[in-house]
Parts: sequence; C-alpha cells; structure tokens
Amino acid sequence: MSEHIVSSFDTDLDTLRSKIAEMGGIAEKMLGDATLALVRRDAALAQTIIAADARLDALQRDIEERAILTIARRQPMAVDLREVVSAIRVAGDLERIGDLAKNTAKRVVAISGELQPPKIVGGVQHMSDLVQAQLKDVLDAYAQRDDQRAMDVWQRDERIDALYTSIFRELLTYMMEDPRNITFCTHLLFLAKNIERIGDHTTNVAETIHYLVTGVALSVERPKGDKSSFTTTEAVDK
Repeated sequence: MSEHIVSSFDTDLDTLRSKIAEMGGIAEKMLGDATLALVRRDAALAQTIIAADARLDALQRDIEERAILTIARRQPMAVDLREVVSAIRVAGDLERIGDLAKNTAKRVVAISGELQPPKIVGGVQHMSDLVQAQLKDVLDAYAQRDDQRAMDVWQRDERIDALYTSIFRELLTYMMEDPRNITFCTHLLFLAKNIERIGDHTTNVAETIHYLVTGVALSVERPKGDKSSFTTTEAVDK
C-alpha cells in the first residue's frame, strides 16, 4: 500500500473517530439533560432534548456511509477492518441511546402536569447517574482503545439491572397504595426502562471495544440483574 493511500486511510479513520466522539458528546448531554428535566419537571428542557436527536441521527448516517465507502475504497484487513466495522457498531448504539434519551424526554413532557408521589424520582435519578458514568467510561475506553476499562463497564451493568428491578417494585407499590399515582408511575416505569436500556447499549459498546482491541468477540453472556419480569405477581400479592 503506497504512502499516499496509507495517509488517506488514516485520514478516513480520524474522521470516523472524530464523528464518533461528537456523537458520544451529544448522547451524554441528552441523557444528562433528560435526567435534569425529570428532576426539575422541566418540559422546555425536555423539548430541546427531543430536538437534539436529529443531529445524532444525521451523524450516525454519515458515519455509516463513510465507513462503507472506506471499506470499498481501501479494502482494509485485520485490525484496520475491525476499526471501520467497530465505528459502524458504536455509531448504531449511540444513535439508539439518543432515541432512548429522546423517549425519556417525551415521558417528562407527558408527566409535567401530573401529581408526583414524594421521593419517587430519586431512584430513577440514581440509576441515571450510574448509567451516565457507564456511558462516559465506555466512550473514554473507546477513544483510548482500553479493553480493561471497557470490560469494567460491561461488568458494572448488572448493578443497573438490579436497581431497575428495585425501582419496578417500588413503583408497583406506589400504584397499589393510591390509584392517583398510576398515571405518573406508569410513565416513570417506561422512563426507567429507557435508562436501563441505555445501560445495555453501553455494554454493547464495551463488547465492540473488546472485539476491536483483541480481534475476538466476547464469548460469555453478559451478566443480567433485571428480575422485573418475575416480580410482578410477587409484588402484587404482597
């Protein structure tokens, strides 16, 4: 491969990395703002999050198109090919994180006029704080090609799942205690699930980083701590 072609390929990769970094920054801000909008019951801030998703979608399409063109033109092999394929995967996960943050913001708008049981948002805020930390760490791991840090994020997600199950039970309790809480708590259940799924996407990115760095797909199943599917009857019977 000539020096000119190598230089052009490096430029292509730098562009992909730069756009991934931009997507990551937008996704982080959307999630952080969505949580802030929930805590403050700020419908106006929620609307700005909804509007921001269009930029994330556009970047994801641009990355995918550039990556496909890079593969067609350069025909990369081994780690170079993994670099391009990983950019497509990470961009897809960041786009989904943006969608989930946008859906969270829509829930905030929907409940802005609803009665709110005391302290009920605290658990969701705590879970979101943990997910935001995971997202930051996995984006740093991607930028630094740090497999150890990525695997740390992968392991930590079980804690998010367990916390979601706890929130699920708590919200069911609030709904059973007072029917006036049902609308608010139902929206909050969907909202909490969106945040939990964002955590899942951070682990997807972590798995992609492992593949990028080692050349081997992660062969073990991700640990799961979400038991909400098995707790509905138990919670109601109590």
